[in-house]
Amino acid sequence: MKDSLCPDRKPQAAIGLLCRLIATPSLSREEDQTAGMIESYLKEQGCTVFRKGNNVWAQSIIDDRLPVILLNSHHDTVKPVASWTRDPFTPTVENGRLYGLGSNDAGASLVSLMMTFLHFAKQKDRNCNLIYAATAEEEITGKNGIALILDDLGPLDLAIVGEPTQMQMAVAEKGLMVLDCETAGKTGHAARNEGVNAIYLAMDDIEWFRTFRFPDTSPLLGDVKMTVSVINAGYQHNVVPDSCKYAVDVRTNEHYKNTDALAIIRGCMKNSAVTPRSTHINSSSIPMEHPLVQRGLSMGLTAFGSPTTSDQARIPYTSVKIGPGDSARSHTADEYIVPDEIRQGIETYIRLLTGLLLK
Repeated sequence: MKDSLCPDRKPQAAIGLLCRLIATPSLSREEDQTAGMIESYLKEQGCTVFRKGNNVWAQSIIDDRLPVILLNSHHDTVKPVASWTRDPFTPTVENGRLYGLGSNDAGASLVSLMMTFLHFAKQKDRNCNLIYAATAEEEITGKNGIALILDDLGPLDLAIVGEPTQMQMAVAEKGLMVLDCETAGKTGHAARNEGVNAIYLAMDDIEWFRTFRFPDTSPLLGDVKMTVSVINAGYQHNVVPDSCKYAVDVRTNEHYKNTDALAIIRGCMKNSAVTPRSTHINSSSIPMEHPLVQRGLSMGLTAFGSPTTSDQARIPYTSVKIGPGDSARSHTADEYIVPDEIRQGIETYIRLLTGLLLK
C-alpha cells in the first residue's frame, strides 16, 4: 500500500473523487462506469481490489484472528427528479455547497469511508481487519447489490454503513414490507341493487390499516407504521367493481420480524387477500452497550432510530448507520453536500475506529 494520501489531503482527495462520480451517471443497475472508476482509484492507491457485477471491494487483512469490520456505502443513485434547476450530472460549487446527483446520498459517505479505509490500511498494528465495499443497487434493494457479495466478504464482526445521518449514529433502522392486497366482489349494474362492490369490501380492511396499532412500541423506532399508498378499482361509472387492489407500505420496528407482522395482518383481514412483495428487509439494531456505540457516545455523538431503510437491512451482522450529509436532502432536486461535512465525516470515522476493541 503506497503512502500517497497524507492526512491533510484526505478531504481534498475525497471531494475530487466525488466530483468525478457525480459527473458519471450511475442509476441503479447502470453503475458499471462508477464501479470501474472506484476500482481504478483503489488500485492506484495500491489496494488489492475485487469486483463482482458492479460491486467493488478491497481488503486489508493483517491477522485472521482479528475481528473484521466492513466499511460500506453505495454508488448507485435514484433518477433525478424533473425539478432540478442545475444539471444533476455536473458537480457545481455554489455558496459553499457541492451540488450534484448522489452528492449527499450517498457519495459523501462513499468517499469518506474510502479515505478512512486507506488511512487504516497503511497501519499494521491496528486491532481489526478491514474491508471497504462500494456496492450497487441499494436504491432499489436489488439482488445484484450487497446481497451478491456477502458470501465473498465472509463473516463480519461489525459493519459501518455510510448513509447521510449528519454523522450521528443510527443504532436502529425500521424494516420495510410492501403488501399487495385485493378484495374480490361481483359485478352488477350500478343503477340496480346488483353485485358486490369490491371497493366497499376493501374499505373495512383499509380502515383497519389506518387505525390498528401493534402493541409493542420501540423507544428508538416508535410504532410499526402502515400506510395505504396505492389503490385501483373499477373501469366504468355504471358498473359495480368486482376487484379492488391496493398497496400498503409497512415499516416494522425491532419487535416484529416482517413475517410475524404479516401473520398478524392476515389474521385481521375481513375481505382482503394479502401478498407481500418480499419479507427480507427486516428491522435492524445494535446494542447500546456495543463498543462502537459507547465510543461514539463518549465523542458526543447521539444515537437515534432511523425511519428509512438501507443496505443495513441486507447485512446479517451487527451494524450501525452513520455518514455525512442530511437524509432530508436525499432524492430531492438540487441535492448537495457541504465539503466541510466530508472533512468532519473522515475525522469522525477515524476517531471511532482508532483503537476500537471488539473482542
